Amino acid sequence: ACALLAMMHMHAQAQMSTRAGQISAAARLPLSLSAITSRTRPAHPSSIVQPSRHAGIQSALRLTTFRPSIVCGAVQPETEPQLSPAVPLGGEDAAVFDSAAQSTRSWTIFTFLLSIVLGAIWLVWVQPGTGLANDYLQGIEGWTNGNPEATILLILLVFAVFHSGMAGLRPQGEALIGARAYRVLFALGSLPLAVVAVVYFINHRYSGAPLWDVRGMPGVHEAVWILNFISFYFLYPSTFNLLEVAAVDKPVLHMWETGIMRISRHPQMVGQVLWCAGHTLWVGNSVMVATSLGLIVHHLFGCWHGDRRLAAKYGEAFEAVKSRTSTVPFLAILQGRQQLPADYYKEFLRLPYATITVLTVGAYYAHPLMQQASYFLGW
Repeated sequence: ACALLAMMHMHAQAQMSTRAGQISAAARLPLSLSAITSRTRPAHPSSIVQPSRHAGIQSALRLTTFRPSIVCGAVQPETEPQLSPAVPLGGEDAAVFDSAAQSTRSWTIFTFLLSIVLGAIWLVWVQPGTGLANDYLQGIEGWTNGNPEATILLILLVFAVFHSGMAGLRPQGEALIGARAYRVLFALGSLPLAVVAVVYFINHRYSGAPLWDVRGMPGVHEAVWILNFISFYFLYPSTFNLLEVAAVDKPVLHMWETGIMRISRHPQMVGQVLWCAGHTLWVGNSVMVATSLGLIVHHLFGCWHGDRRLAAKYGEAFEAVKSRTSTVPFLAILQGRQQLPADYYKEFLRLPYATITVLTVGAYYAHPLMQQASYFLGW
């Protein structure tokens, strides 16, 4: 991703230099002594961001001006206008981790709450023999007659309805019971449903009808590994705010604009598509195809749903960010709507992305452990 960004940044700089040269050439045309000795080149209307009602968000872009000197009826060659290398931010800087702002007390509370929640989910939902997940899964399979493709699709549908439905009702829910309490309810419903989806997928990933088998072909394993490794860099930046995820800090609906958001405004969708592409290529059966279909459709819906929620909260400020970003990866950069700063790569040299690297490699080597745990539950 960084390499592609570098190439696009160089292309954008070349376009800016060409435009500046054309402006300079036009300014050297002969003028009469009575010509105006200075003038200001107005910014194109589309480049002006309307003032935002949201506090803390910059509301306008600086205009670029230049003044040619006139001597004896001709304009002297002028220097190229100083074009800003990047548009000022309208959203938040993503994946920032300030160690000085961290509180030992907050992270202690986070660890304690995480232990309590995971313990409760184990006792009430997961534990073999007494957990409610067995009854839930039996109910799902009763609707699908045990068909694994239909079962995984229904499991994902139930998760999608709860997850996206609770996200859509967030403003009303937070107004009713508060942001922290609503986040707790959201997590207590989403996590158990996600556990069932993951465990069922692991146990039944080879239960479907075989469609292809390319696992023995040279380079396939490496290609699948790279696709899955890259997919985890496309996590939505709010995932990094663990203290908000656990409601230790007050949860906020953020509007991010830097880092991975420059590539796609919906990185979670892009990452999910990459993950599904890799796993579908490797597994190559009908259950994997059904799983990928369900996950991708949910994330495509999430693109529309997420934009709608941000537009409702941030209004014109979000429309400005939307105009500089794209859903399709790299599209806004190729179209010149996203102007990369010279030091854009520093937006990826941050602790959350280093942590993702370690966890992704660790998850790869932990696949046997995840499979053993899933087989133990027997769902």
